[in-house]
Amino acid sequence: MTRLIRAELLKIRSTRMWLGMLALSLGFALLGLGFYIALAGAEMNGESALPPVTDPATVRGMYASASAGTLFMMILGIIGITGEYRFQTITQAFLVTPRRYRLLAAKLLSYFLFGLAFGVATVLFTVAVAWPALAIKGGSTSLLDHDIPMILGGTVLAMGLYALVGLGLGALVRNQVAAIIIAVGWVQLVEAIVTVALPEVGQWLPAGAVRAITRTTGGFGGMGELDTLPAWGGMLLLLAYGLAFAAIAAFTTTRRDIT
Repeated sequence: MTRLIRAELLKIRSTRMWLGMLALSLGFALLGLGFYIALAGAEMNGESALPPVTDPATVRGMYASASAGTLFMMILGIIGITGEYRFQTITQAFLVTPRRYRLLAAKLLSYFLFGLAFGVATVLFTVAVAWPALAIKGGSTSLLDHDIPMILGGTVLAMGLYALVGLGLGALVRNQVAAIIIAVGWVQLVEAIVTVALPEVGQWLPAGAVRAITRTTGGFGGMGELDTLPAWGGMLLLLAYGLAFAAIAAFTTTRRDIT
């Protein structure tokens, strides 16, 4: 199993796709941070655009910017499995390792571990930008207050679990372009609409789980606070999603005829 995991990790690193996804993840984190840095405490039409950096919600929001990269880890998971079908490398892999469950377990574990590393890199980048910005603007610089450890640790875990979601979705759909479109459409459109229209339902979606973990509960368009699960509930919910999609990947890959 160790040999298979090393081979899968090498396979991930041998392409430059992960670098592109990491760059996008860091870019979106920076975009979120820039939003908070520019608007925290600023006045627009006589009112504060965002609470000042002395407000715990703003501090949490800045560090939670790291979680914007979960979509790109999911896309990397999709590409990881659909690419195997697209180029028929999965057939060769199953010939070398006839016990499909071993190969699939290695792939799932490899992407989960890679997702954790991906999350650590994004979190470190976010801290490296947010901490000095808070120090300059007079905000809290403690990394132990305002649920910051939960936010940062939860973001790392979310990256690993979203990789499993991507693998499961890719194994189910198989078509790379279609799977990516579904993932982006779900995250950027469907979840956003459901969260606004039915917040009591939105809290049970993957994005709601991430929101619970990162303690970001601000509403859209003046809606106020959104319904969220407790942080531990968000972690359990996201873990359930990750395991469910891992099971989908296992079921479809081990039972499907590969040619």
